[in-house]
Amino acid sequence: MADHDAAAREMLYQRLAQSRQELRVLLDPPPTEGNGIGDAGMNGHLGFPRSRTMQMLMSSRGLGTLGALAGGLLLARPALALRLLRFVPANAVAKMLLAKAVSALKSRPAD
Repeated sequence: MADHDAAAREMLYQRLAQSRQELRVLLDPPPTEGNGIGDAGMNGHLGFPRSRTMQMLMSSRGLGTLGALAGGLLLARPALALRLLRFVPANAVAKMLLAKAVSALKSRPAD
């Protein structure tokens, strides 16, 4: 009986290893080709964020759209907007805005 259990356990381990490998193939990004730089997202970071939706939202046009949407919500329904604002991590948003401002100042040519 112990031999049967050991054989079943070994077969189970092999199936688990195979499914893990299949998941790695599906979830891991493909290796970079060519010059090794790879495909940079809209925000200039390699591979982050991978989602096209998040890349669009993190671009300048996406942030402008989100800002306009937030402003419209604040004007139309201020109580709802303030309640939703409590869910936003203020520290992370402040760091992101500061980083965007610094990068904009660095990229601006000197007069």
